[in-house]
Amino acid sequence: MQRFLKLLAVFMVFATGAQALEPREGWVVLQSGKSFDNLVKSVNEVVETSEIRIVNQASASAGAKMQGIDIPGNRVFGLYRNDYARRMLDASIAAGIEAPIVLYATENADGTSTLAYKTPSHVFAPYFDEGGEALRALAAELDGVFDAVARAAVAE
Repeated sequence: MQRFLKLLAVFMVFATGAQALEPREGWVVLQSGKSFDNLVKSVNEVVETSEIRIVNQASASAGAKMQGIDIPGNRVFGLYRNDYARRMLDASIAAGIEAPIVLYATENADGTSTLAYKTPSHVFAPYFDEGGEALRALAAELDGVFDAVARAAVAE
């Protein structure tokens, strides 16, 4: 069983390391020359001086490492702020399932990293009929906030 788990871990590193994030509809995908660890540090630093906050984080690679398995780095940062949440909920209770909106940092096989996110306008689009202009305005505002944070985080 131990041998199987080690082989599985090697396969996971090879398989996930070879796959880079590709642009998708509604996504922004930014390549960074930074190492994964430096990108994670940069996201944390940029958010500290931005208009939004990190409200949660998750990392499959950190969890795997605690089990003795190495996979390429990945971390999801949930970003939001309470006043954004109140505005969103005033416009659409259903849209609340989409908060917080996430940035996704991944480690590339060549030692660089990628930062990706779904634009808030894309995330909230299914709720625009219900949430009206108030939700559209919030989404547009958040598009700018996420763009600024992500671009600053990947900048050299």
